[in-house]
Amino acid sequence: MTASPTSIQRVGILGSGIMGAGLAEVVAAAGLDVVLRSRKVSVATEAIDGLRSSLNKRVDRGRMEAEQRDALLARISVTEHLTDLANCDLVIESVVEDLEIKKALFAELGQILGPHAIMATNTSTLPVVEMAVASGAPDRVCGIHFFNPAPMMSLVEVIAPLTAAETTVATAMAFVATCGKEAVAVKDRAGFIVNALLFPYLNNAIRMFELGTATAADIDTAMKGGCNFPMGPFALLDLVGLDTSLSILDALHAEFGDPNYAAVPLLRRLVAAGHLGRKTGQGFYSYS
Repeated sequence: MTASPTSIQRVGILGSGIMGAGLAEVVAAAGLDVVLRSRKVSVATEAIDGLRSSLNKRVDRGRMEAEQRDALLARISVTEHLTDLANCDLVIESVVEDLEIKKALFAELGQILGPHAIMATNTSTLPVVEMAVASGAPDRVCGIHFFNPAPMMSLVEVIAPLTAAETTVATAMAFVATCGKEAVAVKDRAGFIVNALLFPYLNNAIRMFELGTATAADIDTAMKGGCNFPMGPFALLDLVGLDTSLSILDALHAEFGDPNYAAVPLLRRLVAAGHLGRKTGQGFYSYS
């Protein structure tokens, strides 16, 4: 018998970076109330100011009605207090890819949220089951992995750890559909579907560049023109963030031991130098 999803009306989002702000937009656009939580309310407010600016441009270009913009923004509130998420039906964690930080947050959420609320992580690689156990309510935890930028990307991976109840997964799938996205169900293995297949390709592109086979720009041009990819590997690495990419590769290598997941030394050197891609203005390309 298929489990029935529970109703989601109010969604909490932990983290107000690019992904957190994107998630707030997606959820509010779906007609749901959003509480965006950051450790500093000023940071969350800045994220919403950035969203407002983006929406204003759409209105100016005739791609959105002013009433739609105002209604969307009115559904989003910001806070720096975890306790303000207590009445949420679903909370999605989207903070730094550090397992210990995430586990600590889930432990707090397990104490704050109501008995029917679902807790989800937007992790792209880390083991969901460890966060589930840390929460104290492992049956109500799953992964809901949106891709960046969340408003534009249509795919969402829904990850079911061994501990998740059928209702939890069914509710996550229904929520993704409400957001107008396409959900795929995935078992709780590092990298899930997309990153497990994508990152050996990205890693080997760095290796090719390090060996001097071609320039980063020419490799990008070749993969766009030869494989019809919308973006080459180095432009994609800079967009994802080189630090995030390194964390993903390290997690994949730790779980599977496959040499294709062993990060190329050049990637580690760039991260050590603080050249993290678009967010710092310098990665494989310069964005100054």
